[in-house]
Amino acid sequence: MQKPLVDIVAVVVSKPLLIGVYKNKQLIKTIKKEGLTSDVLPEIFDELLKKYNINSIIYTKGPGSFMSIKLSYVFFKTLEIAKNIKLLAVDAFYFNENQPIKANFNSYFVKKEGIISLEKHLKEGEFSLPQKLNVKDFSEDTAPLYVIKAV
Repeated sequence: MQKPLVDIVAVVVSKPLLIGVYKNKQLIKTIKKEGLTSDVLPEIFDELLKKYNINSIIYTKGPGSFMSIKLSYVFFKTLEIAKNIKLLAVDAFYFNENQPIKANFNSYFVKKEGIISLEKHLKEGEFSLPQKLNVKDFSEDTAPLYVIKAV
């Protein structure tokens, strides 16, 4: 039996990791998993690769947790090369209606008029997956987006 062809969305900039599985551009499965990205991402994708043929992976290239972004980029880039899976990216604001994203301590990333900056003492927005995937919204520029210097 042939495995279904799907696209995967991975929101990796905050906890829990949020993964969406899309068949024919429609959301068919949502996975939320707490834990270290380095532990959780391989577990999730081990299961996904057993169950599906993955056409593309769309990931949040930033801003957010630098370590998670770095690990995810290397992981997804490896899958792109080893499994011939198309890799696309978008900034994380796409999945939280342009709400603040936790940076460090009491700082948050905000996006105003296309410019990302840091502000203090805000309320973090929640991430969600769209029911329908519009691949035209995503970029082939998949390099991590670092707004402030990585530590």
